[in-house]
Amino acid sequence: MAFLKQLSLFETETPPVNVVPQDTGDAAKRLEKLLAADLDFAGRDTLYFPHGIHGFPAKFPPQLPRTFIAELTRPGEVVLDPMVGSGTTVVEAVLLGRRAVGVDIDPIALALTQAKTRLVPARTFGEAARGVAMRAGQAVLEREGELQDELVHTYDESTRKFLDYWFFPQTQLELVALVREIRNVKNPDLRRLLEVAFSSTIISKSGGVSRARDLAHTRPHRDPDKPYRSAIEAFVKRSERLVRGLASTYVPANLATAIRGDARCLPLASESVDLVVTSPPYASNAIDYMRAHKFSLVWFGLSVDELSSLRAQYIGHDNTSRRDGFIPTPTSTRVLSELSARDPRKRKVLEKFLTEMAQVLREIARVLRPGKAAVVVVGSSVMRGVDTQIGTCLAELGEQSGLRLVGIAQRRIDRDKRMMPARRGEQKSGIEARMHHEEVLGFVRS
Repeated sequence: MAFLKQLSLFETETPPVNVVPQDTGDAAKRLEKLLAADLDFAGRDTLYFPHGIHGFPAKFPPQLPRTFIAELTRPGEVVLDPMVGSGTTVVEAVLLGRRAVGVDIDPIALALTQAKTRLVPARTFGEAARGVAMRAGQAVLEREGELQDELVHTYDESTRKFLDYWFFPQTQLELVALVREIRNVKNPDLRRLLEVAFSSTIISKSGGVSRARDLAHTRPHRDPDKPYRSAIEAFVKRSERLVRGLASTYVPANLATAIRGDARCLPLASESVDLVVTSPPYASNAIDYMRAHKFSLVWFGLSVDELSSLRAQYIGHDNTSRRDGFIPTPTSTRVLSELSARDPRKRKVLEKFLTEMAQVLREIARVLRPGKAAVVVVGSSVMRGVDTQIGTCLAELGEQSGLRLVGIAQRRIDRDKRMMPARRGEQKSGIEARMHHEEVLGFVRS
């Protein structure tokens, strides 16, 4: 439970105090110029340390937030990502000397953001990782019965069924041995980084040491031909990569805050932020983060039932409950009407997503200082053959919320660098056919 205890520390952490605004020129003109530039970043290294330490579906390249942060803020100002994901915006803000705040309800997202911005010395981490692996290996060889008892008594029946389906028996012993050793590490920053190394052995596009063939897919599939792979050996390899990164990277400390919270009701003071750069989930739960993340989270004490309940709180979750407060825009009215004629349930799902995003945009407008910018990167989405025009819908909702739209740019997705679903053969999957570009929306607070 060390993983979850560390996350809880941030539930009551005081958000950064306001800083004195500095003259950054006309934000709208600067933003308009940036939106007209090439935002594809094709051929660029997007996994430089610490960005590549853990798989995360559909994350944007670090060059994207860096471009806007560098041009629209000055050192010491506050950058916010209200749906922080893998922490890309926060890391880039800190590397540029800005104060950064990341908000999310996803435990993996928070752990990654914390780990990437609270690094430990390479030698310290290397020694700790080797010790964890050695002691875990000894436990598997010498105390198998003890580990079997821990598996039985730690996880409830539903979670045990999940583990038995997705993990080889030997893998389960190795993973529970690793978790037990990591839990005993006293230094919280060191323990968090070890937990991330552990989690990265499972959450990867290939499915890591699990029996899943593709954890980037909306619905992972068990591969009956996938061979057993030692979890302890995988942990050692991941740790060695981390050591090399730690030895060559410096991330300024004490500039980032990760808060467990909801983007629809941000735990931040009004007019306290100088720039927002974020990317919301896809509509209709097209990329289901929890389906992948639970493969790791269950090992840290959360049951599959608890994770299912948490998943239902995510923006874009594909249930049909409706929230109050949605005021239709011209584009959303047209799209919802067309979708309703083809699939009434999908229409409700999309309306729920737009309702939630309207709440997010109102919160972004509330926390931004007047004259400051917000950049929202949204994926294209087709539902039942209907182009949902998410970018235009959110642009209209943003203006409805007190933000002034400066422009919309389009960028192509490099699928191989975004942990998108893997292709099986020559034919494109449905999700691959739908998701080929993103729109970058630029707003300025009125």
